[in-house]
Amino acid sequence: MNRKDGLFLMLMGWLVVFLVLPVTHQAFFGFTSDYPIVGGFIKFFLFASIGDLVSWRLIHKNYLVKGLIYKALVWGVIGVVIVFIFAIFQEGVARVQAIGLLPFQESALATAFFVSLFMNATFAPTMMLFHRISDRAIELKVDGHSNVVSEAIRTTDYRSFIQFVVLKTLPLFWLPAHTITFVLPAEYRVFFASLLGVALGMILGFAKTIQSREG
Repeated sequence: MNRKDGLFLMLMGWLVVFLVLPVTHQAFFGFTSDYPIVGGFIKFFLFASIGDLVSWRLIHKNYLVKGLIYKALVWGVIGVVIVFIFAIFQEGVARVQAIGLLPFQESALATAFFVSLFMNATFAPTMMLFHRISDRAIELKVDGHSNVVSEAIRTTDYRSFIQFVVLKTLPLFWLPAHTITFVLPAEYRVFFASLLGVALGMILGFAKTIQSREG
């Protein structure tokens, strides 16, 4: 661990204090509950970007994330979409249970599992592929390339995306993680989802580090 790692951990510690301290906790979550769309943007802009920092640090040994502010803005937009997606799938599953197409209507855990299952089987792969391509496009733009969208689409490693992201992280990480998400009170769901980006960043970082060593 170097001095920059220590500074990063210190900043993360202050962030935890901010979120846990009753006054700031109530102010932050009160604001994001009153303004869920803005709150979704803020939560993902800040907390999901930490996952990018962690992943980049593990892979590149520094915190100089290429195009970080642009990536954070993309995360913010994804956060807004997530606010709507969570509501759509939550209400949709509840309705399907109410008409008898899904069982265990009285079980909060079963409902959370079904929401996570349908969301990860449909929306999640599209969102993750969009995020991967947008990340690549941002990095190409920072490097001075033109036609960055078409080049990002062309150079994206779809085999790795399917084999690792879709077939491994979705069933083994995101399905149980989002089941926990939908058991939580509604005001904490988007926040918890944004924090999952940190965990995923660590997973991706370790995976890429192992791949580079084996290569």
